[in-house]
Amino acid sequence: MAAERYIGLMSGTSLDGVDGVLADFSDGCIAVTHHATAPFPPDLRAELLALNTPGDNELHRAALAANGLAGVYADVVQQLLAAAGLAPADVQAVGAHGQTVRHRPGEFDTTGYTLQLNHPALLAERIGIDVVADFRSRDVAAGGQGAPLVPAFHRALFGQTDAAVAVLNVGGISNLSLLPPTGDTGEHDVGPVRGFDCGPGNALMDHWCQLHTGQPYDTAGRWAASGTVQPALLARLMDEPFLAKTPPKSTGRDLFNPSWLAARLGDTALAPIDVQATLTELTARACAADVLRHAPQSRALIVCGGGAFNTHLMARLSALLPGIEVLSSADRGLPPQQVEAAAFAWLARAAVQRAPGNLASVTGARGARVLGAIYPA
Repeated sequence: MAAERYIGLMSGTSLDGVDGVLADFSDGCIAVTHHATAPFPPDLRAELLALNTPGDNELHRAALAANGLAGVYADVVQQLLAAAGLAPADVQAVGAHGQTVRHRPGEFDTTGYTLQLNHPALLAERIGIDVVADFRSRDVAAGGQGAPLVPAFHRALFGQTDAAVAVLNVGGISNLSLLPPTGDTGEHDVGPVRGFDCGPGNALMDHWCQLHTGQPYDTAGRWAASGTVQPALLARLMDEPFLAKTPPKSTGRDLFNPSWLAARLGDTALAPIDVQATLTELTARACAADVLRHAPQSRALIVCGGGAFNTHLMARLSALLPGIEVLSSADRGLPPQQVEAAAFAWLARAAVQRAPGNLASVTGARGARVLGAIYPA
């Protein structure tokens, strides 16, 4: 059987760099064979973060940032090819998500938009492999949220025949996939797959940690675990209307950003360590509440993304979800930092095959759509 290889690249809202995977679909299933990662150069990371909010000369700055992002993507692809001993011709396509800097589906003119900085033509030029990019905009054009796009992949990877499971990705923003049991026929007989953004993931925690400790994130959640949750602040944070909104729904740094946090902190004088504890509790409670509200029958909650390495957050999720096993995706065969990149390898393959990549039950689009634009090598 001929090899069928795809590369997936992901740089998420946490802005901690790029993860890439080489995946083999030769037997119809996905097997991740290699993983590579690269941090963003500090100047590029700062610019990508700044471009999440309006500023001067945005078009020029965004274009140059996209060039820089394509350079990091190309480095990760070269790492993967070298590790696997492959030539560019041995890979069918690369799925490159791009860096989301605005996400406003359904707003302004009823269509809205989602914007991922990327330069897929430059990437194709650098690596000599077909590139699939711009995955979200077709779903938005069809009336959907354009996010999350990973539930279809989660169904293929983590779905079970005899049990409902939930998959929680905790990146900068947290999103949830709800997978009913498929039964022996492989078809869901108790409703469709659902999925939506829950609210903040690591974005606010990372911001606060960087601001007060100089560290990019709270390793294992140890700083938060040493603090005390502040009930009044937690109540103000949880009062955000998005958290109670009925799906389909998606969000990003457009909403959950330092200005949002500052407005809720006000002039309150709280110890930074206690604010960190409260922000971690916000993420845990928002995610747990959505599981209990929408899929209390789930047997397991499979956690991926950077949040899966936050031991304190995982413990809080377990405490808030009695009767539901909370575990890392590593316990189901794929390490947390590889899941989203693998999803975009899967979505790239779907685009090449002209197969739909979205789920209307998740995004609210008018139907199934082929996602992505192909840039030939």
